Amino acid sequence: MAVRSKGDAEQLRRLARALYFSNETIEWFLASSSAAQLRAVSDLIGYEMDVRERNKRSRLYRRAKFPQVKSFDGYDFSQVAFPDGYGVDDLKSLSFVDAAQDFVFHGQTGRGKTHLAIAIGSACVMAGKAVRFYTAAELAKAKREHRLEAMMKDIERNDLVILDEFGYVPIDVESARLLFQVVSACYERRSMIFTTNIEFSKWGTILGDDKLAAAMIDRIVHHGRLIEFGGSSHRMDAALMLGKANV
Repeated sequence: MAVRSKGDAEQLRRLARALYFSNETIEWFLASSSAAQLRAVSDLIGYEMDVRERNKRSRLYRRAKFPQVKSFDGYDFSQVAFPDGYGVDDLKSLSFVDAAQDFVFHGQTGRGKTHLAIAIGSACVMAGKAVRFYTAAELAKAKREHRLEAMMKDIERNDLVILDEFGYVPIDVESARLLFQVVSACYERRSMIFTTNIEFSKWGTILGDDKLAAAMIDRIVHHGRLIEFGGSSHRMDAALMLGKANV
């Protein structure tokens, strides 16, 4: 008969506690189990925990509603300008999410802003964090369809909220107020990432209210960072390459 080791018993205790077994039940089993039984049950619990973790990530990914599958793999950071003292490794660490810090990704269309935002969101999901991806147009649609209360509850369930394409479509007064409500609900509670082609000085024009824009920017930059996306358009580069290939 195999000899039980202290390490095997401690491993089972750790795994069983992770599944919220009572100490009484754990000690009862340890008192009468053989080494083979102990290891078999440890394998069973470990496998169940892996299944639960995979299922959790799948649920989180479906809830995030990313429009595409994106990751950090192969992403070109050469044209991404980070603030002083902050870089790629800091971003990939996802520590900003735990600190409820925000980002504004600013640059012209096709510079990779949405790609990076989704890659960050996907990394958060893999780390077990709740993420929700919205476009600015979706917020306005929720208002029109009287789904505002449900949307706000959904936002409050997340660790990271991504708002894509701010400024790409016109925003009426009610939608601007809704956007401010979203920013206020997230302020110091959860992280936000904005992707936009509009510089801060023009947010008042887009929102139709300079004071509202100033208040919103103040909340975002208080615990946030601006990241600039320069260089040529990724989409334009792809179009040029396709054009040359077809010549």
